[in-house]
Formats: sequence, structure tokens, C-alpha cells
Amino acid sequence: MIRIDHLYLSPGHNYFGHHGKPADEHPIIAVSELECVAGRGLRGDRFFDYKPDYKGQITFFSGEIYDELCATLTPAGSPPPPPSAFRRNVITRGIDLNTLIGKTFTLQGITFEGAAECSPCYWMDQAFAPGTEAALKGRGGLRARILTDGVLRIGTADPA
Repeated sequence: MIRIDHLYLSPGHNYFGHHGKPADEHPIIAVSELECVAGRGLRGDRFFDYKPDYKGQITFFSGEIYDELCATLTPAGSPPPPPSAFRRNVITRGIDLNTLIGKTFTLQGITFEGAAECSPCYWMDQAFAPGTEAALKGRGGLRARILTDGVLRIGTADPA
């Protein structure tokens, strides 16, 4: 069973386009649902209407990988950063996201096309913990296109 544990939106870019400059400080907002708009993205998110056929209209990240990183990279006695630190829109459990690259899939009645891995960048070492970029190689999450309109909610999300 696939589960959606967290949903996030951000109105602005903190890392994208900031190479050689400091990160920005746009909030990432936890929400209970996301409005998915086919071909455009998530209403209210920084990549909404970014460009035609953009491969990152929505992004997914594995809760299991988050747990692993918390266990291996968080200093003893320190609370781990929240899953929002990765700035992905959807935190899932129960699915290997890499298996969806190049495939069409449906969650909660919304159809997506897995476009590419969310390749980790050097900002992850700042946002989560030193060593995160290397630990995420090949496991950075999924970029996807939204093919049908709908509302994605926290809870179970068995694929079709």
C-alpha cells in the first residue's frame, strides 16, 4: 500500500537558480491537499506554469529514505530536519519512486508521468546535513508531469 505522509508547496525558489549565491528564504508550507493542474503544475507552487511540458510539475520523495538519512546523518542528540528540508512536494511510503521513471501512474485518481530523478545537489548538504548530496545519489526522488487534474491528499494512495 502506498501512503502519502506529507504535502508541501513553496511560493518561491530557495536553491533553484541560486548557484554561487546564498539560498533564499521562501517558506515551504505543509498542506493537507494539493491542487494538481494538468500540464501546469501545483496551484500555488513555485513551478506552476514554469514552462510548457516541464518535467518537474510535481516532485515526490521517499519517507523511507528520509528515515534512513535521519538515522545516519543526524548528529546524536540533535533533532532531525523535517522532511520539508528536501523541498519535494509529496512524501510517500511504500513505493520505489525510481520504478516510476518513464511510466504513467495514477494516485488518488490523478494521472502522472514519471519524468526523471530529482537529482540531488550540493544544497542538500546545507538544507539537511553534510553528506546528504552523496547519500541521495540515485535516490533523490521523482520529478513528474501532471496529466490529469485533481486533488492529492494525505492518506492512502494505491496506484492504478
